Amino acid sequence: MLNQHKLLIFLMLNIFCLIFFFRCSSEKKINSEIEKIPLEIKFDRFDLKFASISNKAFQNFKKKYKFLFPSQFHDSIWLKRKDDSIQIMLENEVNKVFPNINELEIESENIYKHLKYNFPKIKVPKFLTLINNVDYQNKIIFADTIILISLDTFLGSTNKIYHGIPNYIKSDMDKSRFGSILVDEIASSIIEAPKSRFFLDRIIYKGKILLLKDFILPLSSDETKIGYTKEQINWATQNEEYIWKYFIGNEFLFKTDNDLIDRFIIPAPFSKFYLEIDNESPGKIGQWIGWQILRSFRKKNPSFKIADILNLSSEELFKKANYKP
Repeated sequence: MLNQHKLLIFLMLNIFCLIFFFRCSSEKKINSEIEKIPLEIKFDRFDLKFASISNKAFQNFKKKYKFLFPSQFHDSIWLKRKDDSIQIMLENEVNKVFPNINELEIESENIYKHLKYNFPKIKVPKFLTLINNVDYQNKIIFADTIILISLDTFLGSTNKIYHGIPNYIKSDMDKSRFGSILVDEIASSIIEAPKSRFFLDRIIYKGKILLLKDFILPLSSDETKIGYTKEQINWATQNEEYIWKYFIGNEFLFKTDNDLIDRFIIPAPFSKFYLEIDNESPGKIGQWIGWQILRSFRKKNPSFKIADILNLSSEELFKKANYKP
């Protein structure tokens, strides 16, 4: 009887090792194929060009970048802004943090190589950097054929020029978050926005974006993908079951209240359960739960490609995920 038990353990270990070996071999093959995709991304440094352009050359410069110069504003406004003390201060800070942008270019290349592998028809846009008065609501703008990057919104949460900005916003204003925020913007062209206003549809939509990052940013931590600290990740993990019970117990899934977006989906200093735990909780916890639902689906359906998963309805994903934290 003992020998049979040892044999069973031996067989199980061998099966586990085989599964692990084939999985690792498959991942290495995929990584090799992704790496071989021919792609080079170079940013157009509009910010540096604008800072150094002479008044005499401005008209030709303006014609080249006319999409950045709305016609209702006279040239004098742009020339005055170029020499403005705040603009110059922002330029100096950007140059300190980004003496070059090689790191961002390489990160963008890796992102688009992964996107090309999973979505072969996707087109690579042009990348352009600018300084935009610390407009943290528009750190990166994706406009089909071009991506605009406000470098002055990625200077680091402790940078002096961000004084007065709430901490939960400043935590996203770091170059370590660049790749994740870039994928957030690109996702709008890949993932269809929910047609329904149900809370479930909204958190699954956010979950799809975060699952996309699992494929496109495989080496990034969960903290980087969602913009949490390690402590916030730990809190969400430890309280996942209770959060889900709270959502179910209050019958939130098929409610359409906009209040639920403010409480659990959009960035905020904390989520609003209206309980004592509120101050301990991270914001946008609904996004986290949506992510775990999508991960549950992927675990139960490993053969599905990411493109196929993103095309499934919220209802089908939720049913087949059989999510039980």
